[in-house]
Amino acid sequence: MTSLAVPAREHAGARSGSRGRAGRRFARVAAVVAVATLSWPRFLLAHGGHGGPDEPLPFDALVLLFGMVPSGLRLDIMLVLALAAGIYLTGWVRLRGQSEGAATVTGLVLYLGGIAALAVALVSPLDRLAAERLSMHMVQHILLLMIAPLGILLANPFPVVLWGLPGGLRERFAGLFREGRVGRSVLTALTSMPVAWTLYVVNLWGWHHPVLYQAALRYWWVHDLEHWLFFATAVLFWWPILNVAPLYRPARPLGTRVIYLLAATLQNTLLGMSIAVPERILYPFYAAVPGLAALSPIQDQGLGGGIMWVSGHMYVIPILVLVARRLVSEDAAANARDEAGKEGAALGSGGSVRLRQRGLSR
Repeated sequence: MTSLAVPAREHAGARSGSRGRAGRRFARVAAVVAVATLSWPRFLLAHGGHGGPDEPLPFDALVLLFGMVPSGLRLDIMLVLALAAGIYLTGWVRLRGQSEGAATVTGLVLYLGGIAALAVALVSPLDRLAAERLSMHMVQHILLLMIAPLGILLANPFPVVLWGLPGGLRERFAGLFREGRVGRSVLTALTSMPVAWTLYVVNLWGWHHPVLYQAALRYWWVHDLEHWLFFATAVLFWWPILNVAPLYRPARPLGTRVIYLLAATLQNTLLGMSIAVPERILYPFYAAVPGLAALSPIQDQGLGGGIMWVSGHMYVIPILVLVARRLVSEDAAANARDEAGKEGAALGSGGSVRLRQRGLSR
């Protein structure tokens, strides 16, 4: 017995040692990514490498038309997005090998679609155009506030991401969100409907104030902070609607969720109107940018406000989905009650027939 136990202990020690080595390798990779994220923009400036806040940005209508606007190579952001996609893909393959239902193709497409939306917003020529055109900046905001967070959250990525981490790190990361732990308490507080809605709206309106907006256009680190706060608060905003892991709350009443989304629609419409309606330039930075002959800065501002205005109606889509799901569930419940009633009636009629037959036989 002792001779068998020793190899078992050695095997367990080897497994824990290999896990520890994997965790250390992962930590080194994460450290490299973090250093690159913090240091790379100092050498490759955002928005295509324009140097100072007052340097005009080149703009060519034909280049824009053919989608060949040169953009700055933000390797820091590309590394972060590649790491996020790589962890998910690793976990997806591991879970898929155990059970197809544990890792679905739909979830993979949704998650990678969300990462792709972040890439389009942050490292494609759209980011360069957002520094030159307010209307393009609004398109960028839609990707960060609606498309990317919805795609990622609809994939319910937490279990898959856990399986994408090395064993030791996986256990520690999952432990942060167990009952009574700080991570779970903080996430529970931030994803409550009043807190999530307030953080989302205050952040959105604050960054559209001319002072912060101008600062984001002039300094790369402020602009990066704006983008990540947009995405982070949007994730918090959509979390109570989608109710994904690691927090599963009891389903909120349909009316509460509809009011939550309608309030978001209203504030988004008001923000779009506040940008589109004024006949003065709110953000003078754009006035210094050479523009299209057919589109003046004030016209571009009106277009950008209109995009923000119209995008508010995108909140209606989840409302329609919620209502449709409720109607379908109610129809299914009604059909189940009808079937149960028919079966009960059939059983009752059968019993009465048998009683009559017994009475006749007597």
